[in-house]
Amino acid sequence: MLQIKMAQGAKPGEGGELPGYKVTEEIANTRYSVPGVGLISPPPHHDIYSIEDLAQLIYDLKAANPFAVVSVKLVSEIGVGIVAAGVAKARAAHITISGHDGGTGASSWTGIKHAGLPWELGIAETHQSLTSQQARSRVKLQVDGQIRTGRDVVIACILGADEFAMSTAPLIVLGCTMMRKCHLNTCPVGIATQDPVLRKKFAGSPEHVINYLFLLAEEVRQYLSRLGVSSLKEIVGRTEYLKHRKPCLTAKSQLLDLSRLMIKTEPDEVHYGSLRQSDSVKDFRENPTTLSFADLLPADRRLDIIILRAAHKLIDTPANVELSPSESVVYVTESISNSDRTVGTTLSYAISTSFAEKGLPRNRRIMVNVSGSAGQSLGAFLAHGVHIRLEGDGNDYVGKGLSGGKITIVPPKELLEEGFKSEDNLIVGNVCLYGAIEGCLFLRGQAAERFCVRNSGATVVVEGVGDHGCEYMTGGRAVILGRTGRNFAAGMSGGLAFVYDPLGLNGDFVKKCNMELIDLELMNSQNTYSGWLKEILVEFVKETDSQVKLLHVFF
Repeated sequence: MLQIKMAQGAKPGEGGELPGYKVTEEIANTRYSVPGVGLISPPPHHDIYSIEDLAQLIYDLKAANPFAVVSVKLVSEIGVGIVAAGVAKARAAHITISGHDGGTGASSWTGIKHAGLPWELGIAETHQSLTSQQARSRVKLQVDGQIRTGRDVVIACILGADEFAMSTAPLIVLGCTMMRKCHLNTCPVGIATQDPVLRKKFAGSPEHVINYLFLLAEEVRQYLSRLGVSSLKEIVGRTEYLKHRKPCLTAKSQLLDLSRLMIKTEPDEVHYGSLRQSDSVKDFRENPTTLSFADLLPADRRLDIIILRAAHKLIDTPANVELSPSESVVYVTESISNSDRTVGTTLSYAISTSFAEKGLPRNRRIMVNVSGSAGQSLGAFLAHGVHIRLEGDGNDYVGKGLSGGKITIVPPKELLEEGFKSEDNLIVGNVCLYGAIEGCLFLRGQAAERFCVRNSGATVVVEGVGDHGCEYMTGGRAVILGRTGRNFAAGMSGGLAFVYDPLGLNGDFVKKCNMELIDLELMNSQNTYSGWLKEILVEFVKETDSQVKLLHVFF
């Protein structure tokens, strides 16, 4: 399962906080960050500003792993039902509703006490909203937020939940004493700490959690027996099993109106269609040697099917088997349109299944030459050994999560022959190179807003960027040969950005730059990185034939 964590019930809008002193080298490597720099989970989703953006991310993740179930985690709040309906229509197969009661020491105390709503309100509204729009059968609903007992599980099921997530209770079973020191690296029982001395104090075992879950299941069985049903599936959304206990309420709590929780709905036929694997996926699992990854894709993924079939032998041949020079390089030349989304992503998945995260062996390459206006997420998660060259323009999310591949985008030759100035025009959209970890991107033209956000290892050369460039960057190198927008380098804790301003430190760039975490220095031939900068610019000109005047300095 791949989960998009939009928010967490105990800390909506904040995220779990991991202070810098807990970010060890091991954690930093795992998160592609820098040791000693604080982390937030989930961070701001710079690629999601609408339900359409979320739908595109779901599409990207399904392309990145055709076998994965894509889940979206939402916080229990007023209106969550409408949001969940949008998520279901965006073709997520699983939705988690998170209540306000959960949270450990990674949650701020103000968030735990004052943010979010009870999971009962969120799961009831979500189930009712999805049922009224005939979308309930498309997804499975999960609920979390201090679910501890069999009674909690049964009530959640009656209100509409199919699944139940627990964290705090299993932690307590393992020995957690709720000291709320998770964020301080001083957990006295050795659960939430990287201190080797404290970790030796951990006395929990898997059997403790197993026993707890067995007892929980037995309590659930007893409740089901009293209700006269044999399985949880029979009581999903059956609110007639709930009763409002007014005689037991205090004078103040009698003012509560819980009738909205117990609205009886007539669900559409529950078959969880989005979760069922397509026949092509089933066939592939049963006959992996006779089918290719191209057989997994629907007909509208025309370009991906062509590339996968062309590269089938190169990908399926083990790395220790020598291929002839003609077999070691695959060339694909095609047209592309804005309906061709996420091109190269399923190809990268196929490569990773054969060669893991290292990508193609050094002596193998896949060259994809396309022309036209590409759809969103061109080259998302592109693997090492794949080079996509586009003659035209890109959309949003070019190179999202770039994982070793190379992307080059240049304007059409016809425009350049008419005197088109690439350095004055956009060639790609927003949020390009978001979350990239390795690889290279060459753009003969400008990029729009939120460029290179959370880059942690990729190299990019571009002729200009919009607002919020290089935000939260933790690694990699960005070369900007033209204008930059405001708020450049906000939250940037690692990596290098080489920015051209004719006036140096007296120019507009200094005013547009967020100086909170960075230092500026003038570039000259004596600088440590001057040799590397010249090499990358020479390669950039060779690939794009860029005519930016600055480049004449190096030739």
